[in-house]
Amino acid sequence: MAEEESSVPVDERMEATQTGQPEGSGAEVPPTDAEGQPEPEGGDQEPTEATEGAEKTEEKTEEGEPQPEKTETEGTKDAPAEEPAQEEGTTEGEKTQSPAGSGRPASQAGSARGSKPPTPAGSKAGTPQGSKPATPKGSNPPTPSGSKPPTPTGSQQGTPQAGSREGSARASPAGSRKGSAGKERPSSGKDRPPSAGKDRPSSGTARPPSGKSRKSSAASQKSGRVGSAGKPPSGKASPVVPGNQSVEDTKPATVEGRHTPVSRKSDTSEEPIPIDALNMVWSFGLNKRVPAINMTDEQRKLVLYTCAHTAVLYDYSNNTQRLLQGHCNMISSTCVSEDRRWIATADSGQNSMVIVWDSYSGIPVQTLFDPHVGGVTTMAMTPDAKFLVTVSAGQTQTVAIWDWMTESDVPLCQAELDPAYGHQNFVLFNPEDPTELVSNSESQVIFYTWKAGKLEYYAPELQDDTFNRAVGQYSQSIFQSNFGTRAFTATSVGNIVVWDSKRPSSEAPTNSSDVATKKALKLVRLQDRAITVLTTSDSYIVTGDVMGHVKFYDDQLTMINWYSDFDLGPVNALSFMYMPEFLTDVVESSEYPPDATITASKFVVKDFIVGTSTAVMGHVQADGTILDVILSEHDAAVHAVCSHPTEPRFCMGSYSGLLKIWDYERKEVLVSRQFERGNMIRCVAFDPTGLILAVGFMDGSVRVLDALTLDDEVSEPFRYARDSVTHCCFSHDSNYLATADADYTVSVFRVGRGHDEEAWVYLGRHRAHYKLIESLMFGMELDTNQPRLLSLGRDRVMVEYDLANSSKDDLRLLSQDRIEQSGVPSCMAWYPPVTKESFIITANSQYKLKLYNTTTKMCRKTLLGPTYGAPVQKICVLPTTGSQIEYRHLAYITTDKVGLHILPADGNPHKAMALIAHPSGVANLACSYDGKYVFTAGGDDCTTHMWSVSLKSLDAACSLGGEDLIPFYGLLDGGREGEFFRELEDYFYYAQIRSQGVDATIDREVSTTIPLSEVPYVMRALGFYPTEQEIDDMLNEVKFSKYVETGQYVTHINLGDFIKLYINHRPAFGLSPLDLQKAFEILGVDTEQGPAIDRGNMLDLLQSKGEHMTEAELAEFLTTLIGMNPEGGSSELGPYHSDQGANMLEDTLPTDFTAESFAADVLGFQLYAPQTARPTTATTASNTAEDL
Repeated sequence: MAEEESSVPVDERMEATQTGQPEGSGAEVPPTDAEGQPEPEGGDQEPTEATEGAEKTEEKTEEGEPQPEKTETEGTKDAPAEEPAQEEGTTEGEKTQSPAGSGRPASQAGSARGSKPPTPAGSKAGTPQGSKPATPKGSNPPTPSGSKPPTPTGSQQGTPQAGSREGSARASPAGSRKGSAGKERPSSGKDRPPSAGKDRPSSGTARPPSGKSRKSSAASQKSGRVGSAGKPPSGKASPVVPGNQSVEDTKPATVEGRHTPVSRKSDTSEEPIPIDALNMVWSFGLNKRVPAINMTDEQRKLVLYTCAHTAVLYDYSNNTQRLLQGHCNMISSTCVSEDRRWIATADSGQNSMVIVWDSYSGIPVQTLFDPHVGGVTTMAMTPDAKFLVTVSAGQTQTVAIWDWMTESDVPLCQAELDPAYGHQNFVLFNPEDPTELVSNSESQVIFYTWKAGKLEYYAPELQDDTFNRAVGQYSQSIFQSNFGTRAFTATSVGNIVVWDSKRPSSEAPTNSSDVATKKALKLVRLQDRAITVLTTSDSYIVTGDVMGHVKFYDDQLTMINWYSDFDLGPVNALSFMYMPEFLTDVVESSEYPPDATITASKFVVKDFIVGTSTAVMGHVQADGTILDVILSEHDAAVHAVCSHPTEPRFCMGSYSGLLKIWDYERKEVLVSRQFERGNMIRCVAFDPTGLILAVGFMDGSVRVLDALTLDDEVSEPFRYARDSVTHCCFSHDSNYLATADADYTVSVFRVGRGHDEEAWVYLGRHRAHYKLIESLMFGMELDTNQPRLLSLGRDRVMVEYDLANSSKDDLRLLSQDRIEQSGVPSCMAWYPPVTKESFIITANSQYKLKLYNTTTKMCRKTLLGPTYGAPVQKICVLPTTGSQIEYRHLAYITTDKVGLHILPADGNPHKAMALIAHPSGVANLACSYDGKYVFTAGGDDCTTHMWSVSLKSLDAACSLGGEDLIPFYGLLDGGREGEFFRELEDYFYYAQIRSQGVDATIDREVSTTIPLSEVPYVMRALGFYPTEQEIDDMLNEVKFSKYVETGQYVTHINLGDFIKLYINHRPAFGLSPLDLQKAFEILGVDTEQGPAIDRGNMLDLLQSKGEHMTEAELAEFLTTLIGMNPEGGSSELGPYHSDQGANMLEDTLPTDFTAESFAADVLGFQLYAPQTARPTTATTASNTAEDL
């Protein structure tokens, strides 16, 4: 390396140094010493392999060649390294980090549960080779046993790439199974959901099989995949090396013990492909329920807050974000160490986790899996970061103490609380004695003490009659510094409860400490309004209240100063910057305000962050009392999101009435508007020119705004809908605006004509659906540029409107087509021109994608859609800015995930991927005008996530799944070599014999195809029983498959095409007894044996509902099912005579049917336990009487 660098010009080495550092590194690098190296934690260290290697490099340089002259870029003390200029629209997490020039981080959090981040061979975990990690000045935070704080390989800063897999893992799609290498593989079996591809949630870590160790194994370390939140390994480990470089190639070159710039070739390599096809790069909004924490110190200006399942480190001075991704559920609590080095995040729900992060590198260093049943509701960390306390979120709460630095996955001690104490929602360690804690609910304060593996608690009583005053509901509690065990608790009526020890009594446990003798000494009235936040800063006790006031008190609860003019809203978070050597002696020229004492001394306090329950966050600079609002976000559900058609902008609106237009590249708000109270925004849409913005509200009104200023284009909003407006869209020529509302009505507006009309006028409305409208879109006629308007509802009807012949108050219909028989459609879109035929693509509740001819509305294809936990809810074709390409891509959302799908769709599961976007539910989806970004709105979590799109990653994953029939073989039970495939071949060739006559004596002609007429019989033989409508769809799909190209019908089908047809049309989760039980619950009457249907009603329903059966058909089918006729029926044995069928059925069938008796006596199988059937999410969309 030294020989190579000696030949590199100085200017090229300076450029290599600048491009090799991540953006914003100056604000994130831990403190360094005078030599430019990270400060050691103390003590001399034994030489490691890395330092020995560096010494050998120096000796070789001295002996082999003369050393190059030192430049300003070689880490000299006289001139610090120049920081690279920040690029517009690029976040801190998006920068490349490898010193070798690779854009892919050398260390990423992977999917193996409990696996560990790799480190360079011969060095401590995650430190620059030959050196130790830095710690903030004035502190010496603990590190996990046997390891040091991790940073990416070869990088001193260690900034993770935003959207990379720190703490993330693949969300196993329903029915998928793990292979030997831990990769997701498609399921096999007829009753399993066929899914594969990449469903890697941005949140969540893969969980090991039961019975296996929770910690990473040596094999997982060698695999090169970094654990999501595992502890950094100590000693040697195999690093993740970008490209084909060796470990030696990634070591920084040294000259006289100093790091020198890494040489680069003049021809730069292509940008590396991200691992995931979707990577979160920014999060708009915040979770107001989780208090923000000030991470600012003398070197950086950061604030920690949460967005859905992601923790955000926001640099408010540089407007950059670092995203800490690793949870599968909404983050419920966060806490930090006193020096702000370590961050802990916890969530509540299934598969909950507590993850501890290094705040400098953003890398997870420890994970506690399933700390409590149901997750964590609140937690706290000791000031020295050695211990964590967690409180469970279940009805019966448990408090546990954890030593997170060890390899143990069980708490040191824990205790179960009485549910009568209420839901404990706040907990805190005593900063002077970590063996003492306090927690409180709204009705009870509990004090704890723990030692020797035992946790004891005491809940002192306090009633309104104790001090003859109303106590109120408790909010937060603290321990008073320098006063032993004294504690304070704030209440909802402005009181402070003072707790202290009393003499031991019979109420206290035997041999208990002072904590068990706590009692309320006094009740101090501070104010009339509720105190929502209670904390400390140096010697002050600080409160925040519902009026937005912040007040400072001394130890005697005497007010010293207050801030009452912030006007930010009710305070829910107060957090002060970390400054261990904070001096209260200031110069006279400072602008600190005077305090409220008689002497009016300067009130000197650290800068602090104020967070409010209205999702506003402000930074207060105490010197001069300067308030800067650093975040002002939506404090209500966000459902409205859309992107600009030609510019890097997107619009989002919420139920709070706040409407914002963002420049998503620069991460700046261009314009915003706050509507009056009660104007809850439900949907928004840009017109194709980007100059007009339509906004639909929950009260049914529609506003047309100027997209640049958000001023009204029409004097008064349109108020024609009687319910909330759920959809709005413009025609391609911007002449029409259409809206759909929750009253199943579509309204149309047109551009005003002449000076006598407004800019937009009402045309008409029509109620063509009897259920909720799921999708509304404009299109163009194939032969003309005339606009087309279509709507699709849960009533399974696609409606097209006759705009050309419509007039004022007369919106006419062109066609109404029922497109589904049993599935419920959820969305539709215009299929891109990747085929010669023009299609409309829809998704339904049965995990199917369907293509319909745009003219005839005939179902031309049925395809297996993504099966990642829930059906597709909305789809959007990714736009392209260049020329037409052969392959296009589709973005989609499910209940809680966002994904991509390669077009043309053919049922290949490897063409789709998905990851968790919003655990509480995805409300909406939008794509940027150039297809580079996808935006998801989280609804009730009040956030919108921005995802970068990497199509090459998805294409690469698809190619790894195989070509032609290989992906489809994997969806068959047993695969290509299984028994099911052999049976399929037998049925296929037997169908050839049937088509030529079973009893024929002539020579058979064996071929590779069968007539289309045999397809239904082979399908039924395989266990798939399609309806007559589904049979028609299958036959039409094959029959017209080549009609556009050749003008001829297809009459035969080969084995490969039949396998695809079977995979795409069969139920995604097989047959389920849940469907049968649900039908009997809806159609039957309650009896002692459960819901039952009378025999006469049963026969009548079969003949009059659904696909009608004739009396002869019904008699033949039932007599064959109950064994009174030979198997095969008329299709095998010839015509059936039903003369005696009625009498036979009357004598054989019972008078009443239950689901169990019908399954056993008629269908011939026993109902099995519901938990072995399909997931409940598979049936949620069709469990109504109307659907059945």
